[in-house]
Amino acid sequence: MNDLLRVTQKSFDEFNQFLTSKDNAVVGEFLRVVSKYGTPQEINAKAEAARQLPNLLGRLRNMNSPYLNKLTWLIEERDKGSFVPISQYRRQVLGEKADRMFFKEGNAVTLEISAMQYFPWLIVEAEQAILKQDIMPGRFIRVRKMKEQEADNGDTLAMAAAMQIVGASYVETLDTKGTDGSNVHLGGPATITGYFGGIGQPNDHALKWVDECLYYYTNYGINQVLNINPGTVFLGYLLYKLGIDITFKISVFMGNDNPYSVLWTLAMARLMSREDGTSPLAGFNLSNSVNNETILQSAYIRQELGLESNVRLEHHITEAYKSIVRQPYDRRDELLELAMTVPNIAAKHEGGDPEVEITRAHPSDILDYFRAKSDLSPDDMALLEQNYLDKHDAVNHTARALTEKGLSFIAARKLHRI
Repeated sequence: MNDLLRVTQKSFDEFNQFLTSKDNAVVGEFLRVVSKYGTPQEINAKAEAARQLPNLLGRLRNMNSPYLNKLTWLIEERDKGSFVPISQYRRQVLGEKADRMFFKEGNAVTLEISAMQYFPWLIVEAEQAILKQDIMPGRFIRVRKMKEQEADNGDTLAMAAAMQIVGASYVETLDTKGTDGSNVHLGGPATITGYFGGIGQPNDHALKWVDECLYYYTNYGINQVLNINPGTVFLGYLLYKLGIDITFKISVFMGNDNPYSVLWTLAMARLMSREDGTSPLAGFNLSNSVNNETILQSAYIRQELGLESNVRLEHHITEAYKSIVRQPYDRRDELLELAMTVPNIAAKHEGGDPEVEITRAHPSDILDYFRAKSDLSPDDMALLEQNYLDKHDAVNHTARALTEKGLSFIAARKLHRI
């Protein structure tokens, strides 16, 4: 019966004919948005210039941003070797035994934290990491409104620079999504259940997403954004197919919660890959409801489609304590099992450890992502910063647990030397 499932060459040919037809109005609208920014080569050149560290720092200097001195401090501390080397960290955890152990470097787990809303939090986190000889994450997720951060003393520029300085990957969340008013059935956090029908880029908002993506790519060099909708996932594939070097991560809000939804997504990633086999799909955040068996089957699909090194499977280890999942939510033990056999996975920490969260006057709340900075008092900001540091502690709990099992992790590469 397997042979009955074969996709015919005729189907491929018809799909190619559809995509390349000059009369295809749907694709034509997409190409018109892209052409506003130039040819793919011109677009990539603008992005490459924008992301150069001297250019980012120069723009911060020109606007007299207070963040420039923070970045200078970060560079100095990195270059002094203030952050704990991985070998020394392992000895802190395991003692002399660490020098005799073999760590599974091929299955290194990316330590991920979400959400890095405000650049100053990164500096506070780094100060704590130096003081306590903690590990800094290797991947940061951003969910703050783009226009708000862009107008905030160069927060966008500072984060783009900081990620290069520390040697971490990061992803930004564009403003074009259902909560921007495009989904008329969402009234903000009060109607967040609308997410279960898809957070949404309805009607022409998928093209607006492309426009916004290219704006931040060419002006800031931001080449990885969150993706939450099947239409914009497909448009991300098309951008990459044109030769534009953007990448994206699929959000947990897409709701991929079984191996067949994973197969659907990865099959299109493979079909729309470049000739070298690469895809813009860099990360794939599965639903919080998945179990280890689904992740193992997803890893099998990823491997068989030749995407194992390209697509990171990102799994929530902790979650915001309020407004998103039932608590306690702690998947760390499951991660330790997965990391024994599954390469290229990320451990995402979007909340502190539940036993810590429950003691806080203000536990982490996913609805805080929707709050504008202008609405936050100094006391509010202090509470949210503490929530973020709790997530940092959860990251370090995971780093320790992995180390105790002889497993490896990916931290901020330029801070934590071998």
